[in-house]
Amino acid sequence: MAPKNNKAEQKALKLIFDTGEEGLLQSELWKLLDVSSREGSRMAKKFEEKGRVLREKVLNNGRWTYKIFSKKELVTLDSIEGCPCLICDEVEKCFGDGSISPTTCLKLTAWLDPRIEQLPPSE
Repeated sequence: MAPKNNKAEQKALKLIFDTGEEGLLQSELWKLLDVSSREGSRMAKKFEEKGRVLREKVLNNGRWTYKIFSKKELVTLDSIEGCPCLICDEVEKCFGDGSISPTTCLKLTAWLDPRIEQLPPSE
């Protein structure tokens, strides 16, 4: 029974993700998955508790329900704009345990977390 439930959960997360910013009514999710409202509600609540989705209470056709939004964001070109790796002269030497590594690169660290001050270039 666990594999069936896992497949249903994977399908549910994909359906929610595919709706993008528009979100998906919880009742629509049940219909698309062909599950009971009880099972669908439990699944949505579980996703929310695990931080996978955001559930927002909305009024739909005079009834209160929840709209579900994916917390996972699409990767776009804007999301990598300014990444120092894109213009780095040393990128071919950069790998996990290489002489240059993404885990120790100060430029990449500063780009990921702007609160970290970047060291001035060495002369």
